[in-house]
Formats: sequence, structure tokens, C-alpha cells
Amino acid sequence: MSLLGSDTTRGGFVPPVYPFDKLGELAELAAAHDGGAVDLSVGTPCDPPPPQVVRALGHSGRERGYPTSIGSVELREAAAAWMERRFGVSVSPSAIAACVGTKELVAGVPHWLRLRRPSQDTVLCPALAYPTYEMGALLAGCRAVPVPAGSDGSMQLSAVDEQDAERALCLWVNSPANPSGQLDDLGAAARWGRERGIPVFSDECYVEFTWSSAGRTILEHGDSGVVAVHSLSKRSNLAGLRVGLFAGDPELVEYLAALRRHAGFMVPGPVQHAGAVALGDDLHVLRQREIYLERLQRFAASLGGLGIPAEVPAGTFYLWVAVPDRFAGGGGDQSPAFAFGRHLARAGGILSSPGDAYGPSGRGHVRLAMVQPVDRLDLGLERLGRFAD
Repeated sequence: MSLLGSDTTRGGFVPPVYPFDKLGELAELAAAHDGGAVDLSVGTPCDPPPPQVVRALGHSGRERGYPTSIGSVELREAAAAWMERRFGVSVSPSAIAACVGTKELVAGVPHWLRLRRPSQDTVLCPALAYPTYEMGALLAGCRAVPVPAGSDGSMQLSAVDEQDAERALCLWVNSPANPSGQLDDLGAAARWGRERGIPVFSDECYVEFTWSSAGRTILEHGDSGVVAVHSLSKRSNLAGLRVGLFAGDPELVEYLAALRRHAGFMVPGPVQHAGAVALGDDLHVLRQREIYLERLQRFAASLGGLGIPAEVPAGTFYLWVAVPDRFAGGGGDQSPAFAFGRHLARAGGILSSPGDAYGPSGRGHVRLAMVQPVDRLDLGLERLGRFAD
């Protein structure tokens, strides 16, 4: 994963450029269109959150006191009830904890696990993946070792070198996967980790938007040695509240929760109350599923009509679109993904996310997030069509 290397010329760690900050040129091209850019680069929800959740934020009465770091009993019981309804798994509220959005948990896990096992220095993660898995390893002074994907897109755990496995602090899996929407075999991942004593962390933040089958959690295969990570950002359009959850192996959850308590990680009290309200309601999620699926189908079909093949993914609200042959050579020092993204921005005012932001194997794709209303999506498609004509 080449994009996250650090610059050590000044004698210490220098954070790399944030992947989305590299889109400046594309953003300018897209914004130059009449009507502005159709921003499909970031998975930021644009649809409104449930009104009852917004009301709960303003009427929780929990503004004055310090919130509990592990999460209120109300929040953890709501999460346990949701998992029972959604997946048919029974998880004790004591084996569930809150986090300040799941991104900070993903970034922090390698550091915290290394405090417990200093001799381990490796994080295993998908080769095509959300960049924070790798960045968490780098911030902890660890090695990030990508696990390659097979022809079906699933992780090939058999390809992991046993020496890397012996040094592993954890294995990250992500299903449905960002950016490709691929579903992975969570049962196989759980077994592989248990056989080697490697904790498996399953990022399931897109599980409510699984299209090709029922949504799955790794906890269906037992909780020993595994932790499921969930978020309300996508499920309930609450990315601005920063509330997530992790659940599973009681010993792992207790360890992480205790460490985080000492470090002062706390989801604000009103947000915890609002999160419990959101988890208690499934109807708004069903409506949001319909919205995203309609956008995915509509945009994929329209791209196909323009000679750009695209398919609805197995999960997530992203289209993972292969770069057409005419852009396969890239341009100058630009990757094929960036060259195609430049075309989308120049011709359609569509801002995409180049696939190589998710690892070298993504350089032949772009990711399009179906987070804009249909009228904005249609505007971008209309511009593309005019350009093609």
C-alpha cells in the first residue's frame, strides 16, 4: 500500500498527505461546471437522520455530567437488542463498548494491542482496503502486511506467510468491503485467527447495506478471539455524531474498554442517548436501504448506457468501476484511476475517489459513492452524456 509511506527526512514521523486531500485538481475541474460538482468521492451521508434521533439529542438531559467511556447501559442494551434482531446473535451488554466513531478505534487498535503484546509488530489487513487499517499500524510503529484477494475478491488467508502470522497483533476483515463491496467469509477468518491465536477484528459498518444476501456478522461464528465493529454513521446518517460500537470476545472488549477509559475516550452523553434511540428503530434503515439501492441501480445502468460497465455491488453504497481501456495507460505520472477520475470531473463534473487510494491493486478502478440525491446524480450523468455526444 504505497500511498501511506512516511517522510522521515526531518528525523521523525511525518504524516502522509490524507488521501482525499489529493483530489484538489479533480475538485477544481468538477466545480467549474454550471451547477457545481457532483461529489461522489467521500461516503458522507446526505440524507436526513431519523427525526426522533435529532429530538433525542436535544432532550437527553445528559449534557452536564461526564459520560461513561464504555457506553451507557441504555446504549449497550440497545446494541445487544439490535444484534439479536438483526443477526440472531446473543451478545451480553457487558461484551459491548462504545467508541468515538469507528475510525478512531480502527486507528488505535494496533497501538493498544501492542501494549499488551510488545513482541508482536504486524497488522494483517486486506490488500484493497480503507486506508486507516494501514495507518493504524504505522502510527503504532508496526508493519502493515496486506492479505491478497483471490479471483472472487475474498481474502486469501492461505497466502499469509506463517512468519507474518507469528508476528501478527491482529487481522482486520471488512465485509461488505470498502471500496469494492465484496463480501468475505467471516467464518473462515474467525477459524483462521483462532487456530493461530490472532485476534480478528471485523469491520461491519456497511452490514445494513448488504444486497446479495442477508447481512452477516462474525459473531455468528462465536465470540472467542473476535470483535465486531459497528457504526451508526452509515446506518442512520449520523456520521457527525461520531458514535460506534465494538462487541465480541469479553476479554478483548474489557481490555480495550479499560484502556480507553484511562485515555479519556468518551462518546458525549447526549450522543449516547441518541444512538440508543437510533438502534431501537429499524424502519428508517429499511427506507435508507431502498434509497441507496435505487441510486446504485440507476447510476450503474446509466453508466452502462454510456459505455462504462458498472455493476451493483454485493454490499455498500459504492460503485467500484473499472477504468475503461482508453485510460488504462494513465497519463504522465498519473495512475489509470486518476486519469479516469480526471475525465469524470472534466466531462461530467463528477468527483470520484481514485482506486489506488485503497492500495496499489485498486489503480484500475474508481469508487463512486451514491450519497447524492437522484437529481444531482442525474445532472452528472447528463453532462457525461453530452460530452460523449
